[in-house]
Amino acid sequence: MIWCVEDDPSIREIIVYALRSTGLEAHGFEDGNVFWEALQERSPDLVVLDVMLPGIDGIELLTRMKALAQFRDIPVIMATAKGTEYDKVQSLDLGADDYLVKPFGMMEMVSRVKAVLRRCQPREKSKLLKLDELVVDLDQHTVTIAGERVILTYKEYELLKLFLSHRGVAFTREQLLAKVWNTDYAAETRTVDMHIRTLRQKLGGYGSIIETVRNVGYRLEGRHDQ
Repeated sequence: MIWCVEDDPSIREIIVYALRSTGLEAHGFEDGNVFWEALQERSPDLVVLDVMLPGIDGIELLTRMKALAQFRDIPVIMATAKGTEYDKVQSLDLGADDYLVKPFGMMEMVSRVKAVLRRCQPREKSKLLKLDELVVDLDQHTVTIAGERVILTYKEYELLKLFLSHRGVAFTREQLLAKVWNTDYAAETRTVDMHIRTLRQKLGGYGSIIETVRNVGYRLEGRHDQ
């Protein structure tokens, strides 16, 4: 999915149309605020981002994306006004993958998008489990909250990965023992409780997403309430 952030509706519509006409999925956003909200729920494969936007401008959005681990590897092509060399240099320095100078042709834009997608393909293979700012990187075996590393033990990591992969599903302690510890020894259920307690503590404000289900066990809520 390619996301286009452009406040001019005529330009936005033709960009989306051009991308779709070449077989790419595309969606447009009229301003930075709407785009940033959508980004919390889903990550696109690439963003075509205008520099001049109402609300949060393109430079600020790019800065925010590159500052957070869960968005850092999303390829970004900046759209800059003709003659604003500073915007182009600044965008590249902040981590943009390419830039387009307005007015640009649709064939050039599609070509640039496809080139950046090919160039960034290895990074797209990274597998992430996300809930708001909580991110589990399955390739790196790391956990971050708002870009900050959270150090977990192997069993805590496996518990969190299991919960995030099955949001809303209630697991009994026996099921957790079987899936995470590879044992069905019922006397060890206190081990599960201990690890859940330390996992909640390490997740800080996100610890509340792991809910105790009376007479059953535990489950992870589908959303995080601040």
